[in-house]
Amino acid sequence: MKAIKLFRVKREKRLNRSMAGNTLLFLLMIACGLAMILPLVMVVNNCLKPLDELFQYPPKIFVRNPTLENFSDLFRLMNDSWVPFSRYILNTILITGGGMLGHVIIASLAAYPLAKHRFPGKDTLFRMVVLSMMFSWTVTQIPQYVIISWLHINNTYMALILPACSFGMGLYLMKQFMEQLPDSLMESARLDGANEWQVFWQIVMPNVKPAWLTLAIFQFQQMWGNTGSTFLRDEELKPLQYALFQISAGGAARAGAAAAVTFIIAAVPITFFLICQKNVLETMTTSGIKE
Repeated sequence: MKAIKLFRVKREKRLNRSMAGNTLLFLLMIACGLAMILPLVMVVNNCLKPLDELFQYPPKIFVRNPTLENFSDLFRLMNDSWVPFSRYILNTILITGGGMLGHVIIASLAAYPLAKHRFPGKDTLFRMVVLSMMFSWTVTQIPQYVIISWLHINNTYMALILPACSFGMGLYLMKQFMEQLPDSLMESARLDGANEWQVFWQIVMPNVKPAWLTLAIFQFQQMWGNTGSTFLRDEELKPLQYALFQISAGGAARAGAAAAVTFIIAAVPITFFLICQKNVLETMTTSGIKE
């Protein structure tokens, strides 16, 4: 009876919301949405603007005479470089893909025992992971460079991939999500003769797919924007972002190419996010599987 009364009270409260309040909330959401989408609209329009519209003051949001000359200028500049354009793309694929996969796998492997096993020092290790999230990347940049040099992997792909595998945010996210899985799933698999590797890969990972896909998106975005200028010296090893930033720093004469660079830099992570959007939303809203 108490549950029925509580349900009626909640239902009455929900029905008693005023139309004015709903309208105000709706208008506020529209304003926030427009404020967030306006920069993307300007990026898309700027990459299609000719030079005279790019330097127009006051600037206009929407393009009047769309053109693709900015992209043709960008590709011509890339083809004129002494390192082939395809080499930059290959470097980016190796660095971004290696850092993303390595981070997801290592974070998942480390989160599983912290979430589903008991051992001495478990709480201390997790507190250290949480504590590491308090420090900005710039604070640890010098110690990270010293470690990379000590390992003799400076000026290699591993100089960017290895640090990407050790971010504490991924381990924290995977642990919190794995804790929602009922222990009965793993116990049933062990009774059927499955070992710990089989339990992890065949039971745990498929059930936390939204979590590691979300983690992959975050890591992809971070690795995609990495220029590698701190650790990479050889031009043949540098990613696409480095080449694009060098082109966009060419002054007013390359303003059109710089607008195309901005569009490319923003378009790839957004496309990757839209592909995995359903899993990201599921990660943010779900509370996990309950017993």
